[in-house]
Amino acid sequence: EYQDKVFERFYCVDRSRSRDTGGTGLGLAIVKHGVQYLGAHLKLESTPGVGTTITVEFSAYVPRPCL
Repeated sequence: EYQDKVFERFYCVDRSRSRDTGGTGLGLAIVKHGVQYLGAHLKLESTPGVGTTITVEFSAYVPRPCL
């Protein structure tokens, strides 16, 4: 339900926990910006009451060995 919004700046899904965990609400927004800058992709999978997995997928150059 909130998956599209969690990468927005200052967004908080559960405000009742914000005092316990602290934070500025910028972490995932910064990650999203950095990932986009690198040309990579974010994938978010979440199950309410269980947890969330965020995956970063990017291409990496692997040089050929010298002969």
